[in-house]
Amino acid sequence: MMLDFSKPIFVLAPLAGYTDLPFRSLAKQFGVDLTVSEMISANALAHGSQKTFHMLQKSPLESPYAIQIAGSDPLVIQRAVEILNDQEGVDIIDLNCGCPAPKIVNNLSGSSLLTDLVAMGKAIETIKKYSNKPYTSVKIRLGFNEKNHLEIAKVCQESGADFIAVHGRTRSGRFKAPVDYDAIGEIKSNISIPVIANGDIDSPQKAQWVLEHTKADGIMIGRAAVGKPWIFSQVKGLEGINEKELIKRAVIEHFRQMIDHYGDYGAIMFRKHLHTYSKAGYAGASAFRDAVNRTESSEQMLELIESFFN
Repeated sequence: MMLDFSKPIFVLAPLAGYTDLPFRSLAKQFGVDLTVSEMISANALAHGSQKTFHMLQKSPLESPYAIQIAGSDPLVIQRAVEILNDQEGVDIIDLNCGCPAPKIVNNLSGSSLLTDLVAMGKAIETIKKYSNKPYTSVKIRLGFNEKNHLEIAKVCQESGADFIAVHGRTRSGRFKAPVDYDAIGEIKSNISIPVIANGDIDSPQKAQWVLEHTKADGIMIGRAAVGKPWIFSQVKGLEGINEKELIKRAVIEHFRQMIDHYGDYGAIMFRKHLHTYSKAGYAGASAFRDAVNRTESSEQMLELIESFFN
């Protein structure tokens, strides 16, 4: 599956604990162009973790599909890539150089690679050398404590990345600092590979503004899609259904996918999603969330959903 960068591409960002197969499948039905797995530890993959293998599964709808790995040791990355080479239907291996979580950073993974651009370059080169997939991509931030975004982006390009996604904050900015869209634009004008803009894109208007302001080749939406996966239909101008109907249909579809994928435990896992979906201005939302928190049966949960989302 080849990516078409001749028009803006819309990507669902990987979010640990949220963008699993059921959620990605739903986003796909709302028009997202590219989905990315939750972040996968290269180390866990190389050591044959069954839980990690379960996370690699994709929906038949997901094409093109990227698997994002985190790691820095070239031998471990090579082994992880060789395992991914045997996975059908994977078009892209993406290296995470943006995750700010301390447990990831302390293992010289995620955004800590921004502090060692030689190691980052080697990790990208290793994926590029051993992968049999059409694309190698990298998710970056603008720097670790200070911005050195042009240097980072150039290392990505020189090391063989086919495209990059840029979260417009430093690691120290976490998810709170203002997003520096000017810096994303500077990256776009200084490298020749496609650039996808990421960070606080939460409406069709914002999406359009970011594309025009940065001249990026696409946008990546993460947290704004949680509880609102139809945002991709909206940014592509595809909506045209009563919002209440759309929400109910989406919630039930998402719930069914969770039960299919995780079995009955999917109902418990779905509670956090129901907390978010119910924030869309419904009367009685807090009582609904209380009831959801006490429900373990998938049948009872479906009844709650059908009566609440009307």
